[in-house]
Formats: sequence, C-alpha cells, structure tokens
Amino acid sequence: MSDLTRTLPAAVAEEFAVEQLRDCIGLVLEAARARGADAVEAGLHIESGLSVNVRLGEVDTLEYHRDKGLGVTVYHGTRKGSASTTDLSERALRETVQAACDIARYTAEDPCNGLAPAERMAREAPELDLYHPWEISNEEAIEQARATEAEALEFDPRITNSEGASLNSHSGLRLYGNSHGFLGGYASSRHSLNAAVIAEDASGMQRDYWYTVARDPRALETPATVGRTAAERALARLGASSMPTGPQPVIFEAGVARGLIGHFLRAINGNALYRRSSFLVDSLGETLFPDWMRIDERPHLRGALGSAPFDSEGVATAPRDIVSAGVLQGYVLDSYAACRLGMETTGNAGGTHNVFVAHQDMDRAALLREMGNGVLVTDLMGQGVNNVTGDYSRGAAGFRVENGVIAAPVEEITIAGNLRDMFAGIRNIASDLDTRGNIVTGSILVDGMTVAGD
Repeated sequence: MSDLTRTLPAAVAEEFAVEQLRDCIGLVLEAARARGADAVEAGLHIESGLSVNVRLGEVDTLEYHRDKGLGVTVYHGTRKGSASTTDLSERALRETVQAACDIARYTAEDPCNGLAPAERMAREAPELDLYHPWEISNEEAIEQARATEAEALEFDPRITNSEGASLNSHSGLRLYGNSHGFLGGYASSRHSLNAAVIAEDASGMQRDYWYTVARDPRALETPATVGRTAAERALARLGASSMPTGPQPVIFEAGVARGLIGHFLRAINGNALYRRSSFLVDSLGETLFPDWMRIDERPHLRGALGSAPFDSEGVATAPRDIVSAGVLQGYVLDSYAACRLGMETTGNAGGTHNVFVAHQDMDRAALLREMGNGVLVTDLMGQGVNNVTGDYSRGAAGFRVENGVIAAPVEEITIAGNLRDMFAGIRNIASDLDTRGNIVTGSILVDGMTVAGD
C-alpha cells in the first residue's frame, strides 16, 4: 500500500490524530469490498476556523467552527454509488458504505465509471509548505479587524461609512484512499483580512474594498495597508459617470483579469467538453492566443494557494503547459472526462493548481501608455458569459483612460465581445501580478471590445 500519510510531519499527525483517521479510511475500504464492491474510494476532511466581522468598531459576528466529514464512492462493475457522513464512528461508517452500495444498485451502467488508473497514483508527497496554523485569540482577531476598518475610516473625511472588516483563519487536513492501495493526505491553512468602505462627496457615494490572503499569516498585508487601500480605491471612484458607446480597447485590472482566464479554464474543462457545452470543443492544438502567450500550471510551488501533491482522485500533480506560443496544449481533465474524450487524466480532478499567465516586462502605468485611449476595468458585475457560444457581456466600472493616463472614473457601462476574439485580441499583459488566488496574472490589455454607455 502506498501510504503517503506517513510523510506528514509528526506535529500534524499528532494534532489531527492521523492514525485514527487512517483507520477510518481503511475500515471503509474493507467494508465496501466485503459488500462486493469492485472498487472503492474515500475522502475524509477535518477543518477548523475562526471568523470575525466588525462594523463601525462593533463586533458583528464571531464564529468558530470545526467540521469533519467522510465521503465514499463504490463501484459495482460500472455502476456507481456515493454517500457521506459527518459521524466517524464505526457504526456510522459501515452504514454509509451500505448506503453507497444500495445506491449503486439503482444507477445506470457507465463504462467510464471507476477509479483513476493505478499507475497514475502519486508515489511521493513533495513538501509544499501549505500548513501554517494561526494561534490567534478572539481578542487579537477582533483587534486586527477593528484596526483595518479604523485605518480606512480615518484615512479621509470623505470615507463616511463602512460595510465592515473581516478576519478569517482556517486550517485542516484532507485524506484520500482507494482500493488501488493508495492513501495520501496533506494539511493546509488559509488566512485572510479584508475591508469594504463607502466614500461620499457632492457627486454621490461609491463603494470599494481590498483584501489580503495567504497560507502563512506572516505573509498577510498589515491591517493598515488593507484599510488604506480600500479607502483609496473607494475615493478614486468618486464622481464616476458613464461614457459614450463605441469600440474601445479594455484593460482588465489584474484582480479582475483572473476571471477572464477563469472563463478560458472552464471552457477547456473536460466536463464541458464531453457534453459539447463549450465554445472550445475540439480546440486542442489550435492557436487561441497571441504567439507570445504562455499559460502553465505549477502545482508544486511552496506555500502557494493552489498547490497540491495530488488531485482529488489521488493522481499525482505535475507542472505542465496549458498554452504555449499561443497554442492550446492540453485540456483540464479528471479521469471520468478523460475517458469520455478518449484521453488521459491531466491530474485536475477538483480543479487546476496554480495557473500562471505569462507577462511582459512592463508595469501597469506602461500598459496604460501602450493602450493610449480606452477603459481600465476594475470591477465587473453580472453573469453575462455564455460558455457554449463564448459570448461575453458584463456590467463594469473603472476608469476612462486618455493619452495613456487615467482621466476619470466610469460606471454603469457594459463591456462586450466574444471570448474567442478576446483571447486572440490580447495585446499585452503587465507585470503587476495578483497572487491572491489559484490563477496568477497581471493586468490584461484586450483590443476590439465594445463598450456600451450613454
């Protein structure tokens, strides 16, 4: 048996009682086989966290939670049944296995049902530095949230109200085992601090926010930085108005450019592809982006938010190019979608892991100068994206850019295009990388969009 949980640090193994959790997984796998299952897999998680929300200096909510749960999937031939429980007692685990087996009796046969290939299971667990629990008291958490909000409110008299500030700290352990003899697990943590405030002057009111997130609390921005940035962003939007309708180049600020790349990743996800509900069906090997573009996956970056040693099916993760020289090199596949497409899993059951978008050696100011005249989008609203056709139309706010510099804030506009055309129309990407998520990109300049305003 390949038991990667043996590589967990001793402190982690002791804190989460990993030996007992391994026994839970083992009991489930054995109980399923005893009930005639041809294959079985089980995932177990334990998570705990603290969340504090304050508004105008008063504590709005203070929550502490500790969750646990186990899910099991059994395969009787090509029939599949799944069940879950939050009770890890032996009786509950056996009843959960029985429920999954009962469900499998009534499901349709599907030749693609089953475990990921045994030869693709992770054989080693690289140390990814994902676990940094934060020993912060309730009082300290409240004080940090208050300090964040206070910094924003005191920054400028035009900051007249607050939607609040929040501190969140979460950590946990995930284990996965299957009847291939694989058992793996890793601990991780995630901490964040955010604030949202309202600015007001004679022109009206505007809202904006800022946040910081990291695996290690020592890597978070300070409360002063978060509060000050939230205030600055809200103030910059005062006096916003619409603008004339017409074709315009658009810069997606790094924080919202992540969403643009997210649309691409959803379009090449195997579940959309085998259902033929994506505008990028059969696009493997096509040139979708400019020839200098590269998009790659880096699952083993130490301390990164998207890092993982294996996916949710136990398949080893590995660095790879998704786009190289503008050409689509691979899809985003779990084992089921891969089977439906006649391909192999890419180790993406559960999603992608640290997607990086290549950028040029220029900051955002240089990108604005290259655009000349157009719109810098800092906020997007609505869900006007059709994954089947690629049609894109969303409400937006940001800034009008004239002669390479920000001229005035804008709001109540709509930006529209087709994602295939937008990808091909990327002119440049700045180096102002936003690392606060699984997708890392700088601000993206896209030509040929339609901006609808007045």
